[in-house]
Amino acid sequence: MPTLRKTEYEGEVTWLGRSDAAIDSLRSQACTTMDLGFHGLSGARHEGEKRPSCVRVKGLYDEGTEIRNVRQLTILSAEELDTIAKDMDLDQLDPCLAGINIVLSGIPDFTHVPPNSRLQSPSGATLTIDMENLPCVYPAREIEADAPGHGEAFLKAAHGRRGVTAWVERPGNLRIGDKLRLFIPAQRAWSP
Repeated sequence: MPTLRKTEYEGEVTWLGRSDAAIDSLRSQACTTMDLGFHGLSGARHEGEKRPSCVRVKGLYDEGTEIRNVRQLTILSAEELDTIAKDMDLDQLDPCLAGINIVLSGIPDFTHVPPNSRLQSPSGATLTIDMENLPCVYPAREIEADAPGHGEAFLKAAHGRRGVTAWVERPGNLRIGDKLRLFIPAQRAWSP
């Protein structure tokens, strides 16, 4: 029996973006295609097979300890992005401001798909979901710069809706309009 179960859900790529590592900003630049390697996206802010540990894993490691990079990409659902914008009293929230790499439409409750799920594109490119991407102050600052008076609302509005971090399990190409099939671990929920 396979340990990953193919689901009925596909997420359509509605937006792609790249946060440039050379720029001191979280903002993404929109693009129409994305060539992904084992290192993630070349030249991107979170590129690399390894990274220094940060506050997300401070209970495990001293900050700066070299670890595997499981947050090469940030993926959000279009539906959750719309809800965040609505809760911030904005007509829409530009994905560039939140440092997003991929926006998908069509997978319900996307932020809470199980860790270790896979998203596979028609090219064969496969992304492994690490875990929920918790809200932080960096997108709030970018939003505030573009929409004064709204940045502070991001943390509350994005709670439980900020999408996931992911890493490239199999390299390949992504394009706007691609449909990524969701595979989830074939195991029961943890119940200690």
